[in-house]
Amino acid sequence: MAHKTDVVAMLLAGGQGSRLGVLTKNIAKPAVPYGGNYRIIDFPLSNCVNSGIYTVGVLTQYQPLELNDYLGNGQPWDLDRQNGGIHVLSPYEAIGGAEWYKGTANAIYQNINFIEKYDPEYVVILSGDHIYKMNYAKMVDFHKKNNAACTIAVLEVPWEEASRFGILATKDNNEIYEFAEKPEKPKSNKASMGVYVFSWDKLKQYLIQDENTEGSSNDFGKNIIPAMLDAKERMFAFPFEGYWKDVGTIDSLWEANLDIINPNVDLDLSDTSWRIYSRNPMAPPHYIGKNAVVENSSISEGCEIEGNVDYSVVSSNVTIEEGADIRYSVIMPGAVIKKGAKVYYSIVGEGAVIEENVKIGENPELLEKPEEWGIPVIGAGATITKGQCIAPGIMIKSGEEV
Repeated sequence: MAHKTDVVAMLLAGGQGSRLGVLTKNIAKPAVPYGGNYRIIDFPLSNCVNSGIYTVGVLTQYQPLELNDYLGNGQPWDLDRQNGGIHVLSPYEAIGGAEWYKGTANAIYQNINFIEKYDPEYVVILSGDHIYKMNYAKMVDFHKKNNAACTIAVLEVPWEEASRFGILATKDNNEIYEFAEKPEKPKSNKASMGVYVFSWDKLKQYLIQDENTEGSSNDFGKNIIPAMLDAKERMFAFPFEGYWKDVGTIDSLWEANLDIINPNVDLDLSDTSWRIYSRNPMAPPHYIGKNAVVENSSISEGCEIEGNVDYSVVSSNVTIEEGADIRYSVIMPGAVIKKGAKVYYSIVGEGAVIEENVKIGENPELLEKPEEWGIPVIGAGATITKGQCIAPGIMIKSGEEV
């Protein structure tokens, strides 16, 4: 018998992440490595624990094996608990075949029984593909004070980017009176961060109603939020200030990685007052050879570096041989970059091998036509053979030899 829990968090980690191309071919987006020592899912999980939320359902669907292995029993995040803890919730086989999650709201609907077991007052809905630090407990308090049915975390975004987000219009007291999903002419620049607090009795009512609505896409942004607004439920925007990045595209993933070494960006991963926990393989301290030159970079444990590294994020157990030159790049765990290879403005996947004198990517300022620029991505376990040249924006599939 589970005891009563005030707050249950549900983390949506099932997306296919198709905009991340080869990086999510065999692995769920939230399990993609980030920042040298982390995976994307470490952020919402650590936020939960730091906020005192210890019952977390992780909803997986697409390529969940590596994610499930990574989460294990939740111990690195202090989520290996008798009561609550971490639970991986994949779509179970319904009678008459598998019932995949049809949308974000349907995914929660299919797990109503899991939530009911803990009989919570509040449910926090989170996304598995954002990099940020946030105290959800403060948001739950804000939700209680306003006696709200739903509270949505919002971030002010540049006006020119507003049409990429769900945009909220609010009164002076932060009450939401209008919501538009990716509007062409946004009325405000308050963007939904995809972090919601619901009073569970209300959410359950709207999930059941939505499930019984013909033709619904079973989605929070498209269906649940508009239905609650139409019904004049009490809905509030919780203003968030600080670093937040949706890492759903190659460019944003690359930028978010390089943000950890940018002194002008408010993202301090060494801050122990709000730690980001992760399951890291134990590795010896990194080794930097006497002729190596490493500047403005993040180098993780277990690396052996004999070449040049500038403004890059190098994950654990990476080898960079002498004469190799790495600039403005993200090198994921276990990759090997051999002598004389040049890697510029690129993402190199886990365990990929870049052989001697290969050139990957280009400094955008050196291109005649800026529109030809893009970040090349080398998939996990791929091999780029000696002397090859990989142009900007090219993606090499996982395990492929080129």
